[in-house]
Amino acid sequence: MSTRRTIAVVVLVPLLAALALWAFAWPAARTAPRDLPLGVAGPAAATAQMEKQLRQHEGAFEIHHYADEAAARTAIEDRTVYGAVVATAQGPELLTASAASPVVAQLLQQAVGRSAAASGTEVRTVDVVPAPASDPRGAALSSSVLPLALAGIIAGAMVTLHGLRGFRAVTALVLSAAMVGAVGAALAHSWLGVLTGNWWAEAGTFALSSLAVSAAVAGLAALVGYAGIGAVALVVMFLGNPFSGAASAPQLLPDPVGTIGQWLPPGASATLLRSVSFFDGATATGPVLTLTWWAALGLGAVILGNALKARAKGTTPATERELTSVG
Repeated sequence: MSTRRTIAVVVLVPLLAALALWAFAWPAARTAPRDLPLGVAGPAAATAQMEKQLRQHEGAFEIHHYADEAAARTAIEDRTVYGAVVATAQGPELLTASAASPVVAQLLQQAVGRSAAASGTEVRTVDVVPAPASDPRGAALSSSVLPLALAGIIAGAMVTLHGLRGFRAVTALVLSAAMVGAVGAALAHSWLGVLTGNWWAEAGTFALSSLAVSAAVAGLAALVGYAGIGAVALVVMFLGNPFSGAASAPQLLPDPVGTIGQWLPPGASATLLRSVSFFDGATATGPVLTLTWWAALGLGAVILGNALKARAKGTTPATERELTSVG
């Protein structure tokens, strides 16, 4: 038995290390724009040359056309595009949104700047939705993904290990998520000032993000046992975090990593937090639905697991037991 355990450790640890290195290092090493939504605004005759230069970056940009600068600004504020190149009488103007992604804003400045320099012109840059002065590089927001995932894993594991079942488990998960939401908003918004949106919307985002993970952990553990804790933790930590695009943008990650990341709680959490903090909730529907499905399915699995265990023991769940008369 000891020999088998030794072999298991010797083999399993390198495999986990390889998985972690692949999951974290590969997307980072392959970071580049892939169909990154970018606007071009102005008359067709004035924007033709700019668009031609942008299309030389094959597969890098998904070009959206707008009639004027006002329409391009609206598209950026609605998170339809990450930025826009506008043809003006004074020359090309680049609109960016560092709040959406400082990395993308810098990338656009470099790409558009090189294209303009090739044609002998200079580009004026305007940050339409700037990142807060207290977090100009978005480091604090991207760093919130890991603590939220950890909080959810710990909450789900504690509910399981303490033997909470059924509606008691659901209540504990919901209340702990609400506390995480309040504490997260108090720290990130009220104290650090790195979030500038509606306080309650931010608190709700933190809470829903934590609940999506904790419910998944407790739900799968209720169905398959303690192995469910490790399975969800593995997916969230080794895939959800590096695939989230929180430090850059989903469109900068290799295909299909960016898409997969938005289906997992860390990626959906980062996208939702940016939306409610800096863009008045624009494009929040997708990540809200993703997190809600994770939370709902997880909580449903908690209830189902309790019912299945009660049936296997030949009893009904504690919440449905009827009092019997004495004597």
